[in-house]
Amino acid sequence: MTDTKEHGARARAAEAVDALRRANLRLATAESCTGGLIAKLITDIPGASDVFVGSVVSYSNDVKSSLLGVPEDVLRERGAVSRETALYMADGARRACHADIAVSTTGIAGPGGGTKEKPVGTVWVAVSCEKRREAHLLAHTEDAGREAIRLATAEYVLRLIYETAEIGYGEA
Repeated sequence: MTDTKEHGARARAAEAVDALRRANLRLATAESCTGGLIAKLITDIPGASDVFVGSVVSYSNDVKSSLLGVPEDVLRERGAVSRETALYMADGARRACHADIAVSTTGIAGPGGGTKEKPVGTVWVAVSCEKRREAHLLAHTEDAGREAIRLATAEYVLRLIYETAEIGYGEA
């Protein structure tokens, strides 16, 4: 990461941690295409252990299925890069880590692996908590490059965590 990009990502991570702390919420992540980058950015923040409980980096479909509970028929019929998979991943991380909020990422960061239907830069992210369960499609440009796709996805998810904690969707 360049210094400027790293600074922006760290600022978003600090905002997310602060919002989680204010709301007294615990966070988990399930990451595929970001490979643990969101967890790294969060745990770079001093005191993140107050709110961050864990992460599953689920690069393979076997891990998505066995650890996060993504049904094999969803992976077969919709694919690893799909709305449904992202939602199951977030639900599975929330359940496995006993978290109030969980987020997930699954996508194609490139440079290879894209198809006409799912080109490089296609990423699904999801959030799961008591009162919010939704997925968002991010369509990054292929020429942005792998690092930029991963970082932009992580920053989007950090904003999603912040917004979820701030608006109180994790409250009972």
